[in-house]
Amino acid sequence: MVSELTKESLRLDLAVAKAEIVKFIRTTLKKAGKVGVVLGLSGGVDSSTVAALCVSALEAKNVMGLIMPSSITRSEDVEDAKFIAKMLGIEHEIIKITPLEEAFSNLCHHYGQTDRIATGNVTPRVRMTILYYHANSLNRLVVGTGNKSELVIGYYTKYGDGGVDILPIGDLYKTQVRKLAEYLGIPKSIIHKVPTAGLWAGQTDEDEIGVKYDVLDLILHGLMELRMKPMEIARQLEIPVDTVNRVLAMMQRSEHKRQPPPIAKISWKKVGR
Repeated sequence: MVSELTKESLRLDLAVAKAEIVKFIRTTLKKAGKVGVVLGLSGGVDSSTVAALCVSALEAKNVMGLIMPSSITRSEDVEDAKFIAKMLGIEHEIIKITPLEEAFSNLCHHYGQTDRIATGNVTPRVRMTILYYHANSLNRLVVGTGNKSELVIGYYTKYGDGGVDILPIGDLYKTQVRKLAEYLGIPKSIIHKVPTAGLWAGQTDEDEIGVKYDVLDLILHGLMELRMKPMEIARQLEIPVDTVNRVLAMMQRSEHKRQPPPIAKISWKKVGR
């Protein structure tokens, strides 16, 4: 029997989803012996949702949000991040990373002359370093804000925003995160903001991925949970099969991001006396 792909396919019991994530955060923190969490606040729906879930799990006093604007960060994103921090009542700091960008460019003289992805990936890795400094010094965990849509196609920076201790919304597709955000009371202006990783000026997630999240999530659901063939997914969604195959290729190419580094296997020989 062929499954049917519609928006209803990804419908969640939001109360159950929240309860499961809250329990996950509490359990993971207790096992790690930490007293709280640190996360980056970008002013977007993912980080806002994760911050709200952390407050539900741990209380506001145990959650710290770091707002880390770069040279291309929009002022409205900083304001949205500040708004979320104040709305949730969590401690927050604004750490401008432009001086670190400048120092990096002075140290690496070809900085900015290579492709823009290599250059753009520097800022997420700088932010990861700042997050871990705070987490280490305060005995906390670094909470990631990646969602399932981006994790499974590798749309994140390895050892940047992918360098975290836990991923509370890592099993939720982007469209599901938006629904959960609404349930948690995140402002609609943030929920429906055009998503961007802020890798370069004018960059947007959907333009770079090449597929709208509404379609991407159904493609991924068809491939992963329903085990459907690309041709059947394309037929049901009324899209070119090349689009499905492109998503499948992104999943395959980014597999190394989701695995620990491979280790060379050495053949040991007994040493005679």
